[in-house]
Amino acid sequence: MDNRLAFLRTVAPFNLLPDDVLEGVLGLLEEVQHPRETLLYQQDTSKVRSLDIIVEGGYETFFFDSEQHKRLPEVYGPGTCYGGMSILLNKKRSLRTVMVQKGTRVLRLPRRDFRALCQAYKPFFHYFTARYGERMLNEEFAHFVKPVNPPEQNFLVADQLFSRRISTLEARELVTCPAGEPIFEAARRMAAAKVSCLFVTDAATGAIRGYCTDITLRDSVIARCLDARRPVGEVAATPLVSISREAFVYEAILRMFQTKTRYLLVEQDGEYVGFLSRNKLLSDLAQSPFMFIQAVKLAQGTRELKRRWEMVPDIVNQLLSRGVKADIVNQVISTVADTIALKVIENVLAELGPAPAKFVFMVLGSEGRKEQTLLTDQDNAIIYEDKANEQRELVREYFLRFATAVSDQLNHIGLHFCSGGFMAKNPKWTHSLSHWKRNYQQWMSESNPEMVMQFATFFDCRYLYGEASLMHELQDFLSQELGQPLERFLFFMAKNALQYEPPLTFFRNIRTFAQGDQQVFDLKKTMAPIVDLVRVYALKNQIFLTNTGERLAQLRERGVFTEKEYQELLQAYYYLMGMRLQKQARQIINDRTTPSNYIDPTTLTQVEQVTLKEIFKVISDFQLKIKVSFTKSL
Repeated sequence: MDNRLAFLRTVAPFNLLPDDVLEGVLGLLEEVQHPRETLLYQQDTSKVRSLDIIVEGGYETFFFDSEQHKRLPEVYGPGTCYGGMSILLNKKRSLRTVMVQKGTRVLRLPRRDFRALCQAYKPFFHYFTARYGERMLNEEFAHFVKPVNPPEQNFLVADQLFSRRISTLEARELVTCPAGEPIFEAARRMAAAKVSCLFVTDAATGAIRGYCTDITLRDSVIARCLDARRPVGEVAATPLVSISREAFVYEAILRMFQTKTRYLLVEQDGEYVGFLSRNKLLSDLAQSPFMFIQAVKLAQGTRELKRRWEMVPDIVNQLLSRGVKADIVNQVISTVADTIALKVIENVLAELGPAPAKFVFMVLGSEGRKEQTLLTDQDNAIIYEDKANEQRELVREYFLRFATAVSDQLNHIGLHFCSGGFMAKNPKWTHSLSHWKRNYQQWMSESNPEMVMQFATFFDCRYLYGEASLMHELQDFLSQELGQPLERFLFFMAKNALQYEPPLTFFRNIRTFAQGDQQVFDLKKTMAPIVDLVRVYALKNQIFLTNTGERLAQLRERGVFTEKEYQELLQAYYYLMGMRLQKQARQIINDRTTPSNYIDPTTLTQVEQVTLKEIFKVISDFQLKIKVSFTKSL
């Protein structure tokens, strides 16, 4: 056609090429007509032999899921190109399935000539790679594109575990009795229904207020020689733990381990519709990583705990290889680490004798955020209740001895000492509740850049063991303090989020530094701005969740972040986390070396490099938002 040159000038990215080059391209084009609707390409199967420039009609593109449903449909109309990303970034296989509309006319640029243009003109090449990077930040797109090559030997039934919802399980019917009913009658109801858990209701309202199990009857009735004619409400256990019927199976098991409950109420539309038992769930998933967590829970002594911790890299590698999301893998690591720490704490308490005061053992930093990787160390602290003057030294001496024993055992197991000294064995971080309140008040009221950078980790603190009411009282205090004018504190917290710039050069290359004989960048430091950015917004909005993903979800619900901003940050953060975990697992398993956070960009695929560059741009954009929101300047 005579006006091909004028047409090409309107088509991206050909509009980036000089006219003399476009004139040369015209001689390479082949015109193809499709008189009827037809299947042109199948996703990840059909070879793409040309860049197709649509003149008339259109390409209907989509992904087929496992049930052959069309996902992410998109129509490429006149003036658009199809095939560039497939040729450059998917080993010449079509990314999507493509149906050609009836009457479509296409100009085809052979694959070899298209590649030559990409090599000769960087802006032309970057058009396709940038579009690919943007799309890989869409979780659904990335799911269909990301290759999944599970190991031949895999003992983790990750597929059903991480895709099944609780609604697909058969929850046990609730067996209840009023709180005023005798214990022996409650036991009879349990026997008749053949259940090991009965739920105790309020006589007036009928609302469930507690539960009674076989273990309750053993420990609270028989062992204490309690009269079985007494009301069952006197021995009912609390708290009640519930989960939505629409939650995933892995969420139910994680919640059971995290709350140490054996029974979980299933909730639908604000009502309890049944319950799940931990034993039943785990027996259904006998090969799952949660059976491994159960094995950790049953471990005897530090030697076995050490052996179990050494198995974690293999579990992480297999989960990631099966396509399990990085945030779920984080939770698995954190739950294993929590379970080990709880075992150690209980063992040390048994050795030293009961604590002389109520206390909380809390975890900080990545452990506090439930975002542990395989390169992890201890970050913890102790809060104990205020005591009379004559008891203070005795109480303090006990908790320092207790903290030292706990830290030493954790270090032996493989959860190493914190190089910065943020551990309860350090006298700085084991104090009374009133002392901790003064610490936080000072950090917030007397802020400076050094103080904020040093103590930011204490704003990611999470309860692990002890008297939860102490932690709640500290959070109530923090809520009051954060309600005060704290512009200076938030200003320096925001500045902290701006300390590290994403490693992207002006020419969109990844900036590296020398590490041995390699040029690398630091994945942990690359992720830090997202952690810091989300933390400062959470504090400003008095959100006391510690996990970055959970904080982001709350900020979206409160309208602080738009849906688009939420999705971009979430996908960016967990893409980096997945890359970091995979790298560390392979270093431990394949290289038998200590894991690190450094990565050489030249070892990454072109797809990974392109996605990283787009992520760095997302982080830069959000750092700009922080500058405007908190520091009032650019």
